Amino acid sequence: MTIETFSPESALQSLIESCLKAGATDVDVAYGKSDGVSVDVREGKLEGIERSEAQGVALRCFVGQQQASVSGSDISQDGLNTLAERCVAMAKAVPADPYCGLTPRSDLATDLPNLDLTGDGEIDADILEREAIEAEAAALAVDGVKQVSSCGNGWSQSERWIAASNGFSAYKKSGSTGLGLAAIAERDGAMERDYASRSARRLEDRPSPAEIGRIAGERTVARLAPRQIRTQTASVIYDRRVASSLLGAFLGAISGPSVARGVSFLKDSLGEQVFTKGLNIIDDPFRARGMGSRAHDGEGRPVQKAALIDDGVLTRWLLNGASAKQLKLTPNGYGSGGFGNTPGVGVSNAYIEAGTKTQEALRQDVGKGLLVTDMFGPSINPNTGDYSVGVAGFWFENGEIQHPVSEVTIAGDLPSMFARMVPASDLEFRGSRDAPSILIEDMSIAGE
Repeated sequence: MTIETFSPESALQSLIESCLKAGATDVDVAYGKSDGVSVDVREGKLEGIERSEAQGVALRCFVGQQQASVSGSDISQDGLNTLAERCVAMAKAVPADPYCGLTPRSDLATDLPNLDLTGDGEIDADILEREAIEAEAAALAVDGVKQVSSCGNGWSQSERWIAASNGFSAYKKSGSTGLGLAAIAERDGAMERDYASRSARRLEDRPSPAEIGRIAGERTVARLAPRQIRTQTASVIYDRRVASSLLGAFLGAISGPSVARGVSFLKDSLGEQVFTKGLNIIDDPFRARGMGSRAHDGEGRPVQKAALIDDGVLTRWLLNGASAKQLKLTPNGYGSGGFGNTPGVGVSNAYIEAGTKTQEALRQDVGKGLLVTDMFGPSINPNTGDYSVGVAGFWFENGEIQHPVSEVTIAGDLPSMFARMVPASDLEFRGSRDAPSILIEDMSIAGE
């Protein structure tokens, strides 16, 4: 087999057979290729254009309860043969892992729906350039914006073939496009920076370049002349722009491997009231054009739309095969990565359901507090949930924005923060982790 006649399906099956002949008891493998184009503009002109192309094979072999993974980019027959020999030899040399193994054939996903993830395909570089220039101009048109420090636009697409000795095989083609820029505003010699960016599967699902540029400019100007605030306890509202960080902290705490190691502050909370009643957190792998959508998990198991939090109650851990064995539970379709590599754990399109009140109404309800729009280096103790993060945003009183704020740290502990969390109504599906604005009362704020 030459590179010119390379067939992903036959190459994967050939690799599996070669590994089994060399002494492997089980094998899984993936071949992927990707390409994309990005452009950068400055001062209304094209500054740079870059095209990237990549391909590679990842192979995982088992010899009983021993496993090893290797990867490479040489897809010639000799290269694949060398990869197989090396992987089997490595698996024979490593210590046994009592929790590793492929998914039993009876547990594999059989219904693999089309989720419309292919995107637009290749987008002409002239279109990328024109849109980026339009976004830059819209940001510069905002009064107070001095310059746009960076503005980029691009597309990417990828294909992935996977197969395993348990009989599972699948193919996925995906694509996306994204535009983003950072602006700088100046007043009285002081400068502030902010940004806006959006990615989507298709151009028709993304805001216009002019809107993205305008938002970047307005955000930047709004941050001018920030003030410090005194140290106090007050309400904090996480703007939806940053609220998904709280969702990420929750997902990390219900990760099966973390629970199995005993390093999660929620390790004893399965079936317990973790959030306030009425709050739901959903994972939806089947969202058409979703940025995290998938037809199966990273071990070939079925996936499903499910409530991770149902009316405030924690319903499940995120389990792959290994963590399920450790916890003596059944895997539930949250394996990630995998096929040629040791699977991790992850969700698809996870989101906190919207509440009933707007962010403005929540500000009116609590009167005064801090609206957080940017965050820097959150620190979380995984064992206790102790939490602190540097933030910037806006101080509000009587529900109205008063002035921008910077150089502030907010702190609390995630278990009690979760119990006080109130979601706003402004949820938008933009990525694979989404949340509306979130109100949490009685947060510690360290200012001047």
